[in-house]
Amino acid sequence: MPEFNYKEELTKVPHEPGVYRYFDVSGEVIYVGKAKDLRNRVGSYFTNSKGHDRKTLRLVSQIRKIEFTIVHTEFDALLLENQLIKRYLPKFNILLRDDKTYPFVCVTNEHFPRVITTRRIDRKQGTFYGPFANLKPMYTVLDMFSQLFTLRTCTYNLAPENIEAGKYKVCLEYHIGNCKGPCEGKQAEADYTNEIDQVHQILKGNLKPAQEFFRERMVGAANNLAFEQAQQYKDRLEVLQRFQSKSTVVNPKIADADVFSIASDEVAAYVNFMKVVNGTIVQAHTVEIKKKLNEPDTDLLTMLIVEFREQYGSQAKEIITNIPLDVDLKAEITVPQIGDKKKLLDMSLKNVLYFRRERQDRAIAEATANASKKDRVLLTLKKDLQLKAIPNRIECFDNSNIQGTNPVAAMVCFLGGKPANKEYRHFSIKTVIGPNDFASMYEVVTRRYTRVLEEGTDLPDLIVIDGGKGQLSASCDALKAVGLYGKIPIIGIAKRLEEIYFPEDNLPLYIDKKSESLKLIQRIRDEAHRFAITYHRDKRSRNSLISELENVDGIGKKIAAKLLKHFKGVKNIREANIAEVAEVVGQDRATKLKQYFDAIDGK
Repeated sequence: MPEFNYKEELTKVPHEPGVYRYFDVSGEVIYVGKAKDLRNRVGSYFTNSKGHDRKTLRLVSQIRKIEFTIVHTEFDALLLENQLIKRYLPKFNILLRDDKTYPFVCVTNEHFPRVITTRRIDRKQGTFYGPFANLKPMYTVLDMFSQLFTLRTCTYNLAPENIEAGKYKVCLEYHIGNCKGPCEGKQAEADYTNEIDQVHQILKGNLKPAQEFFRERMVGAANNLAFEQAQQYKDRLEVLQRFQSKSTVVNPKIADADVFSIASDEVAAYVNFMKVVNGTIVQAHTVEIKKKLNEPDTDLLTMLIVEFREQYGSQAKEIITNIPLDVDLKAEITVPQIGDKKKLLDMSLKNVLYFRRERQDRAIAEATANASKKDRVLLTLKKDLQLKAIPNRIECFDNSNIQGTNPVAAMVCFLGGKPANKEYRHFSIKTVIGPNDFASMYEVVTRRYTRVLEEGTDLPDLIVIDGGKGQLSASCDALKAVGLYGKIPIIGIAKRLEEIYFPEDNLPLYIDKKSESLKLIQRIRDEAHRFAITYHRDKRSRNSLISELENVDGIGKKIAAKLLKHFKGVKNIREANIAEVAEVVGQDRATKLKQYFDAIDGK
C-alpha cells in the first residue's frame, strides 16, 4: 500500500453527508463512521490530536487509506453505517449484537401457515416477530395461541392438489382436538386464514381485533342457540383478557412509540428498549455495549435506535429518549419532562440502571472469584487507587545523578504485575544542566510519550513517578505538553513514608503497609531505582574509562568511545595485539596506545 498522506487524502473528501471507512496497512477495514460533513469529520481525526483519547490516537496511527460513500441524507448514512459495520466487523467499531442470538416467532408463508420459533432469519420463509430477548413472554404467547386457535403443527405441504389427492391422514392432534384436520380437507382454508390473521394482530401487539373476532362469534353462536360453542368463544375471550391484564398497560393515548434510555460508564454503555403498541409494552430488551473509542452516548444511542427499530420491525412515529438527539431518524424524538411519557421513560431508565448495576456487580464477583494472586493484586490496586480500569501495564520513572554527575533516568514496565524487561528504557538527560530532578523528570516523560504517540505503541494504564509532589507536578506538566494529561492515571510515591500523591491533591493517600497493592508499587519503584542506578554506574564507569584513554596522544572522546564499544573494556584493549587495535583506530594510534600501556606496566 502506498505511503499515506492525510493532507492529500483530505482534499479528495467532499463537504457532503456520507459514510467513511479507514483501512490499515494490510488493507483491512478498521473503522466505519458517518458524518453530516465528511471532510470536517474525517479531518478532525488528524488535526485535533491533543483532544483525542489514546484509543483514538491508536486508530489514527494505523490509518493508511480512506474511502467514503456520499448519501442523500443523514438517515441514509445511519443505515449504511449499520450495514457496513455488520459486513466488515471493524476492530475499532462497537459490534452490534447478531440477530441470531435470540429467537423469533415466524408465521410461515404457505397453505395453512404454521406458527414456529426459529433463530434463523429468512424473510422468504414467512413473517418474523421478535427477537425475544426473554424467552418467557414468547412461550406465554405461544401457549395462548394453543388455547385460542386450532393451528396445525405438522410439516405437510397442504397445497389443494395434495389434499384432493388424499396424500395425508389426520394424526393424534386431530383426535385430541388440537387440530381441525385440514390435511384431509376437514377445515376450509378461509376459516384457518381468519385465525392466522388474529395471530398476526396479537404478535403485532394489537389485541383488539382478536377480542372483537371472538366476541362476534360468541354472540352469533348464542343467537343460534349454540350455547356450548358460545361458551368456548367466551373462554377464549377470557384468555385474551387475562393475557392483557398481565401486560404492562401505560396509557392508550400514547398509541405507538419506541422508548430508549441509555446509561454509560468509561468502558461500556447500557441501553434499554421498550416497544409500546396501543399503550401496552409488547417488547422490552436491555443490552450492554463495550466501548471501543470512548464514543459519546448520542452516537451509541442513535446506532442502537436504528438497529432495534430494524430488528423489531418498528414503524412507530415517536421515539422517546432520556437524552436529546440532533439527528433525523424518520420519527419525532421526544425527551419528556412530565406526564405519562415521562413515567414510561422513568420505567425504561430504571430498567437500564438496574441492568448496569447487576452487570457491574457480577463482573466484580466473577473477577474476584476467578482471580489468581496476580490478578487479585491488580484488582486490589485498582480499588485502592480508585482507577477506572485494571492497571495491567504500569510504567515507572526514576532519576539518578549521584553527586550531580552523569544525570540519567530510567523507566521500567510491568505487565500483569510482572517485570517486562524488554520494555525497559533508559535516558541520558540532554536538556538539563546540573542536578535538577524536576526538570529531568519533565524531559524524560515528555520524550517517552512523544515517541509512544509517534510510533503508535501501547500507552500505560498507570504511570508511577518515584518522588513526591514536585516530581509528580513536573510529570503532569509533561503529560499536558503531549496531550495525555487526564487520559492516563498518574501517581507519585514518596520514599520516606511511602505516601501516594495524586495530581492536584495536596493530601497524600496512605495505603496499608501490609497491602499487596502497596507492595507491588514498592517493587516497581525499587526496580526503577535499581535500573537507573545500574545505568548511572555504567555511564560513569564508561566516562572514567574514556577519560583514561584520552591521556594517550591522538586519542579523543570519539576514538576512546569507539575503542570501548569494540573491545568492551580497557583490559581487553591492553591485552589485544597491535594489529587488532590498528583495525579499529589505525596503525599510528595503535602504536601509541601500546607504548602508553607498556609505560604504565613498567615494561
